[in-house]
Amino acid sequence: MSDRTEEQEEMLQTIMGLIMHGGDAKGNAMEAIQAAKESDFEAAEASLKLADEALTRAHHSQTGLLTREASGDSVELSLLMVHGQDHLMNAITFKDLAVEIVELYKTR
Repeated sequence: MSDRTEEQEEMLQTIMGLIMHGGDAKGNAMEAIQAAKESDFEAAEASLKLADEALTRAHHSQTGLLTREASGDSVELSLLMVHGQDHLMNAITFKDLAVEIVELYKTR
């Protein structure tokens, strides 16, 4: 395997990490909302914690890319990269909204 192919494989793994962990975080946030709808706030909080953990894993992937680019090693922009970043940003927003929705259910 050439160096370029290894580099591409590493980049693909990093991007897939963004997509997978972002998806996991969003799914956990949705589970938190569903649990709150059923007044199961312990489960809701557990799901929000899982969402945070998934977001942390996604951020580690993102940080690797940012560090690489900051050190002068250009990161190739691709549609897959944009998709991965989109997944991460949507997951962060969705998790933040889930926190608020869980709190709303707690007050009713």
